[in-house]
Order: sequence, then C-alpha cells, then structure tokens
Amino acid sequence: MWGSVIAVLGTLLGSVTAYVLQQRTARTDRADVRRHEERRDRIAAVTALVAALADHRRAMWVREDLRLSGAAEADYQAARAASHNTRSALTAPLTMLAVLAPDLAGVAREAAGATYALRGVEDREVLDLYRRAAIEAADDLVRAAATA
Repeated sequence: MWGSVIAVLGTLLGSVTAYVLQQRTARTDRADVRRHEERRDRIAAVTALVAALADHRRAMWVREDLRLSGAAEADYQAARAASHNTRSALTAPLTMLAVLAPDLAGVAREAAGATYALRGVEDREVLDLYRRAAIEAADDLVRAAATA
C-alpha cells in the first residue's frame, strides 16, 4: 500500500513540476515576443520620424532657396504649402516616438528643431549650414536609437 501512495505522490509531483516548467517557459516566450515587438515598433517609429524629417528638411530647403533667389511668388507659395504639409507630417512620428521611446524624445526634438531652423535664414550659405546641421541632428537620432 505504501508503494502505491508513493507512486501516486511521485506522479502528482511530476505533473506539478511539468506544469510549473511549462508555465515558466510560456511566460519567458511571451516576454521574448513582447521585447521583439517593442523593438520593432521603436525601429518603425524612428524610421518614420527620420523619413518625415528628411521630407521636411528638403521642403524647407526648396522653400527658402526660392525665397532667397527671388523666385516667382506663385512658386514660393507652392513650396510654402508643401513645407506646411511636411511639417504637419512630422507630428505623428514625433509623438509616436515620444510614447514608444521616451529616452529618445529629447534627441528627436533636437532633430526636429534643427530642421525647423531652416526657416527664414539670411542667405544661402547659412541655409546650407543649417541643412547640414539638420542632417547631423537626424543622424544623431539614428545613432541614439541604435544604442538604446
């Protein structure tokens, strides 16, 4: 009889141990999937923001180049409208990045600010200088995201 009790207890203990190990493995797998998804979402947010920054930087350069060269008012107004659209397109990725990666929010705001600084410059030399600074700020964002 004691042999049967020991056998039943051994079977129960084995079942409980297997269940605990299975739950632990499932929890670890879910955590791995969650980390992978968070990383994927952060990469997508950084990518979207960097693309939006490049679009706005390009639109601002064209707009300011037209202004500085004394281009036709219609051409300048069309470029101005395009720059307003690209600036508006920065809002969503900037917000998404601030939510998904708050540790990158500061460097992201700096990159956006460097791009906004292209507006109203005095001459083409300063425009080119600010453009290069905006590119470097976007590159800083990418480097910060890669190390985060």
